[in-house]
Amino acid sequence: MVEIRRAVAADVPAIVSMLADDPLGAARERPGDPSYAEAFAEIDSDPRQVLAVAANGGEVVGTLQLTFVPGLSRLGSTRALIEAVRVRSDQRGSGLGGDLVRWAIETARARGAALVQLTTDATRADAHRFYERLGFRATHVGMKLIF
Repeated sequence: MVEIRRAVAADVPAIVSMLADDPLGAARERPGDPSYAEAFAEIDSDPRQVLAVAANGGEVVGTLQLTFVPGLSRLGSTRALIEAVRVRSDQRGSGLGGDLVRWAIETARARGAALVQLTTDATRADAHRFYERLGFRATHVGMKLIF
């Protein structure tokens, strides 16, 4: 039985391993780097952040980060932002990714968010189809400035 829960510090190595386990992540992540512990502490202390994991038999097999962003637009609505969705490679295709995203959507709804948005790399065609099957639509153009 898969349990979706808030991540704890002991989950960080498994989360980072999943972040690094694809062509894009392999180029930008460094498993074992101490900076991840500092980042986790900051995320965990922020009430607008939920770093979640899916655990199966005590093993972390999926993750995502859910961020709540208050705003003035849409009558002062809060937006929920889903980022860093990953499923361990041996669990892909099991439906776990959909379960994680649906959990994030329900969590956002329960906390009063007016909408849920996410970004996905333009090269990830499979991810685009995955999110579209969950009801997401590409309604905006996202841009980034990476330092």
